[in-house]
Formats: sequence, structure tokens, C-alpha cells
Amino acid sequence: MQWYHYVMLFFGGAFLANFVPHFTRGVVGEPFPSPFAHPPGKGLSSPTVNVLWALANLAAAYVLLRYGRLSLGSWLSVVVAFIGAALISVQLSLLFAKAGR
Repeated sequence: MQWYHYVMLFFGGAFLANFVPHFTRGVVGEPFPSPFAHPPGKGLSSPTVNVLWALANLAAAYVLLRYGRLSLGSWLSVVVAFIGAALISVQLSLLFAKAGR
């Protein structure tokens, strides 16, 4: 694989991890911070906005993981996608913890 496949896998994992909190909070009808809130990432967006944002993240993750050549048979591609998901998850947990205070 080329180096840019690993970049796509990393960001694909990040977008996939970002899908989860927005989707879950949106489908249960709770407002949640999103880039479309005021101020961005700190204010709360409606559940509908969060579901739409989650689906956009899911679509981006699919495209990046597909063209990044994610293969469950290749441990390196899985690890790179996992690292992307893990790093964005930790970063978002810190961001959302501050927004909730």
C-alpha cells in the first residue's frame, strides 16, 4: 500500500469514531455540541442536526476506509484506523467534558 492509504485509514477511523456520539445523542432526542452550534463545538445543536452530522461522518468514514483499502486481513491497516479512532475519541472526550461544565 502507498503512504496515502494509511492517511486515509487514519482519518477514516477518526470519522467513524466521531459518528458514534452524534448519532447516539441525536437518535435519543438530546441536543449535543456540533460544529454547527454557536459557538461551534461548545453550544448545543438539535438532535436532527446531530443525526445529519453523524451520517455525514459515516459517509466520509466509508469513503476513506474503502479507498484507504481497509482489510481485516491486514493487521497494519486495522491498527492505523484504530489509532485514528482512538486519538479522536480521547480528544473529543476532553472537548465534550469542557463543553458540559
